[in-house]
Amino acid sequence: MTRPAPLTAEQVYHRCPPEHLEFETTETLEALELPCGQERLLHTLEFGASMRGNGFNLFVLGPAGSGRHELVRRFLEGRAADEPVPPDWGYVFNFACPERPRAMRLAAGEGQTLQADLDRLIDDLHSSIPAAFESEEYQRRLQELKDASEEEQTEGVRKVQEEAEAHDIALISAPNTFSFAPMRDGEMLKPDEYDALSEEERDRIDAKVEELQEKLRQALRQIPRLRKELQEKIRALNAEMLQWTLGGPIHELKERWSDLPAVVEHLEAILDDVVRHAEAFRRGRGHAPPEGLLERFRINLLVDHAATRGAPVIYEDLPNHQHLTGLIEHQMHEGALFTDFSLVRAGALHRASGGYLILDARRVLTQPLAWESLKRVLFSGEVRIESLERLFGLVSTVGLEPEPIPVMPKVVLIGDRLLYYLLSAFDPDFLELFKVEADFEDDLDRGADTHALYARMLATMARRAELRPLNRAAVARVIEHASRLAGDQRKLSAHDRTLRDLLLEADYWAGQIDADIVDVVQVEQAIRERQERGARLQRRSLEQIRRGVVLIATRGAQIAQVNGLSLLQLGDATFGRPIRITATARSGKGQVVDIEREAKLGGPVHSKAVMILSRFIASHYAEDSELSLSASLAFEQSYGDIEGDSASVAETCALLSAIARIPLRQSLAVTGSLNQHGEVQAVGGVNEKIEGFFDVCREAGALDGHGVLLPGSNVEHLMLRRDVRDAITDGRFHVYPVATVDEAIELLSGMTAGERAPGGGFPEGSFNRMVADRLAEFARLSHRRRYRDDQADAGPDSPSERDA
Repeated sequence: MTRPAPLTAEQVYHRCPPEHLEFETTETLEALELPCGQERLLHTLEFGASMRGNGFNLFVLGPAGSGRHELVRRFLEGRAADEPVPPDWGYVFNFACPERPRAMRLAAGEGQTLQADLDRLIDDLHSSIPAAFESEEYQRRLQELKDASEEEQTEGVRKVQEEAEAHDIALISAPNTFSFAPMRDGEMLKPDEYDALSEEERDRIDAKVEELQEKLRQALRQIPRLRKELQEKIRALNAEMLQWTLGGPIHELKERWSDLPAVVEHLEAILDDVVRHAEAFRRGRGHAPPEGLLERFRINLLVDHAATRGAPVIYEDLPNHQHLTGLIEHQMHEGALFTDFSLVRAGALHRASGGYLILDARRVLTQPLAWESLKRVLFSGEVRIESLERLFGLVSTVGLEPEPIPVMPKVVLIGDRLLYYLLSAFDPDFLELFKVEADFEDDLDRGADTHALYARMLATMARRAELRPLNRAAVARVIEHASRLAGDQRKLSAHDRTLRDLLLEADYWAGQIDADIVDVVQVEQAIRERQERGARLQRRSLEQIRRGVVLIATRGAQIAQVNGLSLLQLGDATFGRPIRITATARSGKGQVVDIEREAKLGGPVHSKAVMILSRFIASHYAEDSELSLSASLAFEQSYGDIEGDSASVAETCALLSAIARIPLRQSLAVTGSLNQHGEVQAVGGVNEKIEGFFDVCREAGALDGHGVLLPGSNVEHLMLRRDVRDAITDGRFHVYPVATVDEAIELLSGMTAGERAPGGGFPEGSFNRMVADRLAEFARLSHRRRYRDDQADAGPDSPSERDA
């Protein structure tokens, strides 16, 4: 078996030669309106935005920081500019049922026009109503009605008075009362004169007085009726005057809005209401109309598209129930809360109707009742404005119930992939309402064509942020760093936020030296500064290894001990750290104890990896016999959770070393996943792991043949630091790609691994032969132990002992 050759510096880093970029600075590059490499996403967005069937709303999947919101908004704004403007919506007072304001639909821009017309009408009412009631015509007719009523009221009393005088009886009027007294020759009789009259005369006078009193009572009973008739006539006069006064302006507005029956109906209702409340208008201060009555004639313009160009694109950053469906505000008046139709406010679903509503899925789901309210609107196609306290039944007072407004927004949810999959699995309504899945690409294919597009994308980012232009060397370095961020030589990161932050920091450092253009030096400094800001824990880890607090050997050889490589990620900081993996082996029952799992520190993937390596050892070294092995594996000085299978190759090598008692080189570290056939599989974080071991070896002294073994399938993922590449070029540090565990064994032990001959064993003197021999010895020891145990269980008189 040929041992793997170490990788060259060119193999561990994919350069972007600046001379291959055909520009001097990004200032000369054309802007890139939409990012490169997202063609599938853009095609899906185009389909989802165009599809108007029920439920064809979009869910845009992608990691945070990928520029999801900005890309979706730019795309939709560009598309919406050529689409028709949706109608205006408003609420008007419902004169028949005040607690249910009426919704009114108007063409785009007509809402402001109607609002201005109604405002002018109200202003006219302020002046025309007092003028009508103060006019000579009104005062003359009012006086005529009063005079006529007064004449009718006094006519009955006058007739009684005339009849009384004809019988020598006087009608005496006093405040709030009338009385009768006898007369002679036009003078009222004194009491003694009345007493001097004959009894017959007195009886005649008394009988006549009683008759007159009854007639007077009948006449007085007519006065309230006559006064009521007067009030009715005055009200009719007031209504007539208002009808005459407002007829012209109202008729003119009805003519202007004749194509909208709802507006005409509202104008007629205004006129009827004014006439119905004519007395209230007349009795106002100085004949001025009461403000409360006039305010009911206005329109509450809920959605105004007068200034909108194309379809609206709305992003709601706080998508709670009220902000989505609208709310009813209240005002304090004399210690009490009150509301009316003018205090109804629109929600994002109202404003986005006929256009696009962009929402962050996680924020919608974390707001009480927002998700259910959104689904209800999408199912019903209309918005009902209701308060949360009414929905939850917390209040039972009478409130406003505005008419529902039909809406047709295209809702675009933006969220993580996990959130999409969870909603798909646990919400039965989700896939019915969000039928279009638009998935962001995490990274882009890297090539000569992509370099040019990527440079344009960087130029566009710099212009939008008003940054200095980059020269081509700086762009080339950003492209190389994008491959490092993607963790792949053939890919470029599409993480918009990280790239933008890098450009911002590079521009800052260019400003510190008053440079007009960002050079590669500033890009390198920005990358270095970002790494340094999050390097505290990494430096503490290196310090503990250097001082011997954490035991890591980087020289010599040890039995049953291998340097594994772990990956630590805290916030934005990610770094690799070596970890000592040890093993023990003795004769047993074929059990490999995973100490991490037994201590409840190992995750399920790691436990699976240990099971796989134990089955590999059994099938590879004891395929025709029983595996008699009792072994253990441990991550030394590890006090946290262990998860993943990237250490399974290192664990296998440590265990084989413990079995064969063959030392392994400590100047090499190992990473890689193992399958049951002994093949080494790719793992993640290889750049950070290699650099982490490199830093430990450099801290321990001069580099001399140190290196890392990694899966061969991970080679194209390497984008190592410059100092690591320099050490590789000088031969002081090596990176070995391995495809099988045998290749790893040869590099670690310096021995030939040895391949099993067809139908036979491993070659004499090979590593695998020594492992197989030790396992055979374990089997013999185990067999003798079982034999002794069986003899002890059988007793001295057993046939087996006598035969023996």
